[in-house]
Amino acid sequence: MKNLSSSERRKALMYGVKAISLAFMGSFVWSTALTSQAKASLILRPPGVKSEEDFLQKCIRCGLCVEACPYDTLKLAKVGERIIIGTPYFIPREIPCEMCVDIPCVPICPTQALDSSIVSTLKDGKEVLDINKSRMGVAVVDQESCLAYLGIRCEACYRACPLLDKAITIEYKHNDRTGKHAHLLPIVHNDVCTGCGKCEKACITEKATITVLPRDSVLGFVGSNYIKGWVEGDEKRIENVNLKEKQVPTDSRSAQNYLNSEEL
Repeated sequence: MKNLSSSERRKALMYGVKAISLAFMGSFVWSTALTSQAKASLILRPPGVKSEEDFLQKCIRCGLCVEACPYDTLKLAKVGERIIIGTPYFIPREIPCEMCVDIPCVPICPTQALDSSIVSTLKDGKEVLDINKSRMGVAVVDQESCLAYLGIRCEACYRACPLLDKAITIEYKHNDRTGKHAHLLPIVHNDVCTGCGKCEKACITEKATITVLPRDSVLGFVGSNYIKGWVEGDEKRIENVNLKEKQVPTDSRSAQNYLNSEEL
């Protein structure tokens, strides 16, 4: 630096400042991208989404689905919301999906990011839109905070469910604490739940104790290595299987891996 002229020193300092700025901006963008990705894994999309990956590949951020929603349920992600900008989503606690029969947000999609076939059923040989086929998410009950599980009668989520006695049912259970009253417990049936969020909106606790989350983030998958003897025809899957004697591992970690390997 001593042998450099004043103008050369200024240029060197400017290059140094630019390099530091670029490094800072790069780390900021990267951290924002990671945060957005984590946040996106918990957001709810409109009906007709095949998968989050498929949706993001096809969605052109046109906003037509948002304009078509008559209840202002859908909104477009903005800068700073930590969701991929321009993509549609909704927050059930604010405005849930009202389960429109004609599902106006889906047919208007120009790229099939919202696919009508996913929310349709065959009727008289033709595909007809059926909002009950949608799987926007699934409701999950926090049993530690839910009033019904605490012994206080509450049926808010159950009564709000558009698929009454199907997506949410009430289970009667003896209250061991009082010995006199019954618990009326809400039970969510994830094979029917559409994820509309009406239950979350109706929940009367300060912070909802029944919340709707993306199905992939909360639902497990049994796999093919277990036979359901009570399901008709399921045992046929092992009719032609060569059942060799296998040495079952004895240590706990290997045993767990063996059970999850889907090998008979």
